[in-house]
Amino acid sequence: MKLLVNLISLALIIAPFTQTGAIPSMHYRSLAGLSKRELELLLPRLEVAPPENPPPAQNDTSAKLVDDADHPWQAPGPEDMRGPCPGLNTLASHGYLPRSGIATPAQIINAAMHGFNMEEQTAKFVTYAAFLVDGNPITNLMSIGGKSDLTGEDPPEPAIIGGLNTHAVFEGDASMTRADAAFGDNHSFNQTLWDELVDFSNRFGAGKYNYTVAGELRFQRIQDSIATNPTFSFVSPRYFTAYAESIFPVNFFIDGRQTDGQLDLDDALSFFRDMRFPSGFFRAPKPMSGEGFAEVVSAHLVAPGANNGTVNSYTPDPTSANFSTPCLLYDNFVNQTVKGLYPSPTGVLREALERNLGFFFEFLGDPNCTQVFPWGR
Repeated sequence: MKLLVNLISLALIIAPFTQTGAIPSMHYRSLAGLSKRELELLLPRLEVAPPENPPPAQNDTSAKLVDDADHPWQAPGPEDMRGPCPGLNTLASHGYLPRSGIATPAQIINAAMHGFNMEEQTAKFVTYAAFLVDGNPITNLMSIGGKSDLTGEDPPEPAIIGGLNTHAVFEGDASMTRADAAFGDNHSFNQTLWDELVDFSNRFGAGKYNYTVAGELRFQRIQDSIATNPTFSFVSPRYFTAYAESIFPVNFFIDGRQTDGQLDLDDALSFFRDMRFPSGFFRAPKPMSGEGFAEVVSAHLVAPGANNGTVNSYTPDPTSANFSTPCLLYDNFVNQTVKGLYPSPTGVLREALERNLGFFFEFLGDPNCTQVFPWGR
């Protein structure tokens, strides 16, 4: 059960195309939430790429230099996609992912395992979770960026959002360094929130970011959103990914030769703001998953819930999965999140979604949970 919660909770964290312009934008935009009419207009224009089998595990799982000559940092070009996840942004800027920021699930899995030493099952599970809500299941592509510019398209396309942008799933309220969606830009590095992270690291971590700081800052960010965002939502699955987002820097942004669990803030800033490995960076010394999750959750446990349209109106939601109901979390994700975005898919779209849902369940890894078929068998 603990493994399942850790797997679902880890926020994503991944010969490629050299620039976004090499791929027509409609091929990587998410199809989630489109109307039947929009799908009818768009699907005939897409080149079908059947879901591919996930890649094998890496052979070498030791700490090793990842800021190497084969993966030099390059600043993203004007057409390259970058988004709310500093880990994915960094992997793209170093070429572990296509530098365009457009990738297949297999490329994301490989990048997470090889660039950060993310544990195999974790990398596969969170990748398919993200792809189901933020990817294009017809073309088997996903953007790690945010909203696409729809102006100047010929012929005109539906107003499709691409990238890690489905709100309240992986991207969501109470982020550590990105603003809530209600305030506008929820993808770019936010200096004010970074200053808050630095303040908490000084107060609770002697100038370093660690699990103790993560627990205190996670609680503060929730309180910030309750007090300022009338539409603040903190239910499954965002409820889980928000806590996982807090441990990710400790598990993946500390040099693998270091063993004290203390993240230097200059190194953290390199990831969060500059989308760059610190110079000479070694990845984690062993495959990492949800280490530290229980410690952060137990510091200040908040029940899942939401504001009801006004600030300071946070009300617990008893229908949301919580940390004691992992199979309900899986059921919520499939029957509410995925089915809500794709209420009645047909043909090749349904086939692709069902194949990816199969991968998602395969890497769930909990024998107590029963596979869900949201559109019937």
